[in-house]
Amino acid sequence: MNTLGLQVGEDEALVQKTLLFTGYAKLPLTLTASKLYEVIVVAVIVDPDTSEILDVDCTLATAVGRNFFKGLVQGYHLDEGIEGLEAILESRYYGSARRSLIQCLHNIYNRFLAYKNQVTIRELD
Repeated sequence: MNTLGLQVGEDEALVQKTLLFTGYAKLPLTLTASKLYEVIVVAVIVDPDTSEILDVDCTLATAVGRNFFKGLVQGYHLDEGIEGLEAILESRYYGSARRSLIQCLHNIYNRFLAYKNQVTIRELD
């Protein structure tokens, strides 16, 4: 299996066209992760044809937190808007980094929209 969960040789075209988007946000000072990092980073791999989030990673301090977050976000289609993804986190994620994670996802969503609308990254930064 490759990093996107595909069998080796399976749909190599998908691997060739996937996109990486990242989002950053400051962490609350009360979090353990804030002792390691000043910001939290979320990275997603997206299929540009379907807008599906194929893989997710973040800099939460614990593997349990990272895996739970991944389970909430992976499979979501960004074309459905950010509101649905935000509602998922609001209803299921009760960790202290929730607001920061949501901010990261908003940044990712804005970058995705910029890609879809052919806006350059320089215009976003």
